[in-house]
Parts: sequence; structure tokens; C-alpha cells
Amino acid sequence: MTANAATVTAPALPGARTGGPREDGPKILEHLMGWTLVVVVAMFVTQLGLL
Repeated sequence: MTANAATVTAPALPGARTGGPREDGPKILEHLMGWTLVVVVAMFVTQLGLL
């Protein structure tokens, strides 16, 4: 068996990372940045007279 075949057939370890986003990040910072983006977009829409 080659080394490549061994790595493909090996089962994934519990808790192994797959390269996705981290789950333990600061959630409050995400929410604040999201709402800030919403407010900024609303200000631009209002200033341009699109609403």
C-alpha cells in the first residue's frame, strides 16, 4: 500500500479540523460588525435617495 492510499483510507480523527471557519471566535464582535455594516448601508441608501 502506498502512502497516499494509506492517508485516503485512514478514518478522520474526532475533532479534526477541515479548514473551515473557527467555532470559538468572539460572537459579539461578529454581531457588532454585522449591525455596523447594516447601519452604514442604510445611511448610504438614505443619502442617495433610494429609499
